[in-house]
Amino acid sequence: MTNIQGIEVLTRSHDYLREVVAAVPEAAWAAPTPCAEWTVRQVLNHARIDQQAYGLVLTGGRPDSDPFHPADALDGDPVAELDKVLRMVADAYADLPADAEQVPTPLGPMPLPFAAATAAMDAAVHAWDIAVATGRNRPLSTELAEGIWPAAERIVDQLRDAYRVFAPAREVAEGYDRAETLLAFLGRDPHWTPAAS
Repeated sequence: MTNIQGIEVLTRSHDYLREVVAAVPEAAWAAPTPCAEWTVRQVLNHARIDQQAYGLVLTGGRPDSDPFHPADALDGDPVAELDKVLRMVADAYADLPADAEQVPTPLGPMPLPFAAATAAMDAAVHAWDIAVATGRNRPLSTELAEGIWPAAERIVDQLRDAYRVFAPAREVAEGYDRAETLLAFLGRDPHWTPAAS
């Protein structure tokens, strides 16, 4: 994966998250999600702070709250609040030297393509969480999953073991595509529905 490919994966993940959040019906913010015990509102707040952390760490800053106890940004316009953060992250990555080898992340320094793909993984999986929780027909694409895989393989098991930030990996069923396989690896049921919660 090249630096440019990593940035492209991050851009596509941000677009996916924006589209999904823009389509959330007003009545769905309290809906359950595949993230046990978290509502759509909580997942969005978590995703926003996570992305803020990926952007601010590049300039030595810190997010405005803990991603696992995030400040609630939904009192105003959630789409605008999210967009502000995603633009900041995109600008921070765009300002990096094209030949940057290692860049800071909330998880420690990483090669640029892995750093971008790690931020992309976080945005994309939470976009999927929100999409399925609100009945939106916006699946995680196999192309995007393919771009995220290198980062997932590099860090998820370590994060799962050390910090318990992912549920245990699920069994991969025969016939799963790359996106379903990624979701299962990240501890999600690729066929989760609100009724199943």
